[in-house]
Amino acid sequence: MSDIFTEVDEEIRREQLRKLWDRYGGLAVAAAIVLVLAIGGWRGWQWWETKKAAEAGSAYDAAAALVEQGKLSEAEAAFGKVASEGTAGYRVLARLRDAALLGERDRAAAVAAYDAIAKDASVDPLLQELASLRAALLLVDSAPLAEITQRLEPMAAAGKTFRHTARELLAVAAVRASDNAAAKRWIDTALSDAETPQGIRARLDVLATLTEGPKG
Repeated sequence: MSDIFTEVDEEIRREQLRKLWDRYGGLAVAAAIVLVLAIGGWRGWQWWETKKAAEAGSAYDAAAALVEQGKLSEAEAAFGKVASEGTAGYRVLARLRDAALLGERDRAAAVAAYDAIAKDASVDPLLQELASLRAALLLVDSAPLAEITQRLEPMAAAGKTFRHTARELLAVAAVRASDNAAAKRWIDTALSDAETPQGIRARLDVLATLTEGPKG
């Protein structure tokens, strides 16, 4: 008797499944097709992104090779092309390298290029700070102390990635402006930071002698 009941149960289940398929089978097929297309589209997009990144990387390396060969004008053009046509990461790197090349012949244009990167919200914050730092480095010998302070003081705060270089540049700018109090403040801030690199410490020790004034 148990076999009979088992067969009845199986028949009922088959009938229920048939009714469900009749009612929802078309939707299930459509959902499966959509899923397959979505997976295919995602894989295709991944392949395309990988291909474009490889192309941008090759173009960036070729531009860097032109720099090594001393073909600076060609390198600028090559970096400019990567900056406009490459993938997101390589676009920013190319803009930074292009600005560095500009700095060798047109300091004002280079500062403007760095500032544009620093103000671009689509750029990673760390690279924005790096661009700001490079702009200040170009200006430290010529810009007023107030401008250098405005540019670098936010990066000189505790915990900031580029604080060591920022503090050193602020001290240099203060010495150049004959503001010994500001110079001493930044030198002391840098030297009191246990993580300040030894090279920067050595340069700041030399710089400190310029702020002490005549002895005796």
